[in-house]
Amino acid sequence: MKIGMQSTTTLLSHINPTDNNGRYAIQAHNLHVYYGDFLAVKDVNLNIERQKITAIIGPSGCGKSTVIRAFNRMNELVPTVRTEGGVYFQGKNIYDRDVDPVEVRRRIGMVFQKPNPFPKSIYENVAWGARINGFKGNIDELVEQALQQAALWNEVKDKLYQNGLSLSGGQQQRLCIARAIAVRPEIILMDEPASALDPIATLRIEELMVELAKDYTIIVVTHNMQQAARVSAFTAFFTMDEDRAGYLTEYGPTDEIFTNPRQKITEDYITGRFG
Repeated sequence: MKIGMQSTTTLLSHINPTDNNGRYAIQAHNLHVYYGDFLAVKDVNLNIERQKITAIIGPSGCGKSTVIRAFNRMNELVPTVRTEGGVYFQGKNIYDRDVDPVEVRRRIGMVFQKPNPFPKSIYENVAWGARINGFKGNIDELVEQALQQAALWNEVKDKLYQNGLSLSGGQQQRLCIARAIAVRPEIILMDEPASALDPIATLRIEELMVELAKDYTIIVVTHNMQQAARVSAFTAFFTMDEDRAGYLTEYGPTDEIFTNPRQKITEDYITGRFG
């Protein structure tokens, strides 16, 4: 059976005994990701706390984006990718054969590095995903609610039918967040969501992330150490082995990772000695 909107009970019925009474939003177990014959990420074991912000940091090429794309099967859009191991969401391995990847991506949304609104109106950018997922409620209320949650409503409420591409870069990114929220996910993945934005727009995105974490689990990839320290409750540090395979080096509460890391390589990265 596929995991669709009509079959949520299938997803909920497979309780992973490693989860601590539903404490974790998503869990990676012995996760390996290959691009062809190249092992890009190896043996990742990671428990992501529910309704917290977890930052993933590390040098370029260590597999940060590959890891979060593994969390909603986005890597499968690359023909050469092969994934081994498990990613457990509500106790079900999302890589099981009976799981519908489209439904996974609805429940585990994603915001990309570069804002990518559709060439449609602001209203349709938010409404489109909900419509194709079978939303039957009041679409006007849904659009307003999503834009409110994305801290964009007051800026666009009088121009909802203007093209989304007419917005500034920071507004476009918040529109993309509203679009992700509108399909009612449980987890939001963010791949360097502020790297293309100016400092003021970056601050707005960070403030928004903190607010959204009251209702959603957020996993964010960032190269900005200050950003990770400001917004996240937990931090996962990745680096590479001699074959350039990325692996999880250290994971824990952000304040501990930044002030008292267990691994010297973590300290060297955070203090700018390499990376």
